[in-house]
Amino acid sequence: MAFDMHTHSRFSDGTTSAAEVVESAAQAGLLGVALTDHDTTAGWDPAEAAAAEHGIALIRGMELSTVSEDGIAVHVLSYLHDPTNIELLAEVAKSRNARYTRAKRMAELLSQDYPITWDLVKQQTTVEATIGRPHLADALVKVGAVPNRSAAFDSILRGGSKYYVPHYAPDPVLGVELIRAAGGVPVFAHPAAKVRGRAVSEQVFHDMLAAGLAGVEIDHRDNSGSGKAWLRQFAEEHNLLVTGSSDYHGAGKPNQLGENTTPRHVVEAIEAQATSDFKVLWNGN
Repeated sequence: MAFDMHTHSRFSDGTTSAAEVVESAAQAGLLGVALTDHDTTAGWDPAEAAAAEHGIALIRGMELSTVSEDGIAVHVLSYLHDPTNIELLAEVAKSRNARYTRAKRMAELLSQDYPITWDLVKQQTTVEATIGRPHLADALVKVGAVPNRSAAFDSILRGGSKYYVPHYAPDPVLGVELIRAAGGVPVFAHPAAKVRGRAVSEQVFHDMLAAGLAGVEIDHRDNSGSGKAWLRQFAEEHNLLVTGSSDYHGAGKPNQLGENTTPRHVVEAIEAQATSDFKVLWNGN
C-alpha cells in the first residue's frame, strides 16, 4: 500500500514518457505515484490518462528549483497546487528560461574540449522538456566522454568545474510561499543530500518552516545516514510530514521505482493540506 512521491519523465530530465512512468509504477505494485517534473506540469494530462487506465493513484506535482542566499540549490516538491496560478507560473518561467540560457552557455564551454554542439544537446530533450544539466550529461555520454549521467555529474558537470554555470532560481522561502499561495503542499526534497554538494544551514530549514513548509523527504538514497537521523528529529519537533521516494528518472539514474516509499496516511495528510481543486486521483480517477 505504498506510494512513490518523486518521479520524473521526459518533460524534465527523465528518459521515459509521463504515461510510461505511471505504467511502470503500476507494474512495480505501487498503490500510487507522484509525477514531479522539474519546473513543469506538462506531464499531468498523459499521467492522468495512464493512471485511469492502470487503476493507480496519481499525485500531481512538480519539483520547484530554488537557490538559497549562499548559492546552494534547494529543490522543493510541490504537491496538488493549481498549475494555472499566475505568480507561481511567472517564477517557474523565469527559472526555465534561466536553465535554458545556462545550458546553452555550458554547451559552449564544453564544446571547447569535447565534440558537443547545442543541436546535440537539444536532441537529448523533448519539445516541452525543462532543459538542464542532465541533457548536457546525455550529450557527453553520446560522444563517449563519460559512460553515464552519474559519471558526468561526478566530474565534468559538477559544481565548481570550469564548465559549470549558475542560474537564476527563486529563494526557497519564496518558493514555499508561492506553492502555498497556489494551494499546494511544499516538501523539501532530499535535504541532506551532501553527495550533490553543500547542504543548506539549519537556519534555511527554519526559514522555510516559517513560510509554510509541510514536510521533508527523508527516505531518499542521496540523504546521508546522519542527515536522515537529524531530519527525523527535526520533523518530529516541528510536526512535519515525512516522505520517502525513489527520485526515479528512468534510465537516467540507477534509482528504481519504489526503492523508498511513503505510506498512505501521509499522502492523505498531504491532500488534506492542499487548498486547490487538484486532489489526489485515487485509483486513477
